[in-house]
Amino acid sequence: MKKPDTHVKKRYKHIKKASQGIGIACVRGVLIVAGLLLLINALYMAIHANFNAGILFAAAAGLTFLLYGLFLVKLRGIKWLHVVMAGGIFLVVCMVIFLAVYGRIDTVTYEEDALIVLGAAIRGETPSYPLYARLEAAADYHMRNPGAVIVVSGGQGFQESITEALAMERHLLRRGVPADRIMKEERATSSYENFQFSLEILDQQFDGDYQLAFVTSDFHVFRASVTAKSLGLATTHCHAPILWYTLPTNYLRECAAVLKELLIGR
Repeated sequence: MKKPDTHVKKRYKHIKKASQGIGIACVRGVLIVAGLLLLINALYMAIHANFNAGILFAAAAGLTFLLYGLFLVKLRGIKWLHVVMAGGIFLVVCMVIFLAVYGRIDTVTYEEDALIVLGAAIRGETPSYPLYARLEAAADYHMRNPGAVIVVSGGQGFQESITEALAMERHLLRRGVPADRIMKEERATSSYENFQFSLEILDQQFDGDYQLAFVTSDFHVFRASVTAKSLGLATTHCHAPILWYTLPTNYLRECAAVLKELLIGR
């Protein structure tokens, strides 16, 4: 039986090694670029938006990707690390896709009796874009269902000069929503409290049963729906869009919040 040609075997090994090298170089490049983009995004958001956990998550993810990409060659032998990294990335990507798809499917019938607008950050007295978009969605909802009561829910947080509810009321009044259709809830500091305290107001407004809807940002719809169900509410919802460059901070923060609620509860 003829032995394989030594030259052919060496050439095959050389091609295989070169292919592996190109593959590793591509992975390193993707990781380094992704890491730098996430760090730049976190820095931009820290300067131009109210500081929040999403900025920390984006910065941490960016630094992890950057370091992993820079030292990938030296870390090739640590298999468990690669499994953890791949598994973590896969989990986050799946969660982001699920939250994005779920959040864009509106269920409102425009026959509800009340709409709760969940609060978001304001800068001084000015609504941030996520809150602005929620208010615009609420104003559009009012145009299609002018008889519904709108509860604007949100207390006063860090870097905020007034309550979120007051800033929201002012915006809706400028958009032509009558004052007698707006109710302020100014204590809430979380999604759970948004619903809890808004219900206290609505229960006094309505004598019997009433149909309830809420509006929030697309990435937040799933968790808000789960929160509403935990209070025994059957709600419908509509979503508000977010700016593309806020995707990393918003979705990374939301993934962490969803995991936290699934693992240890509210």
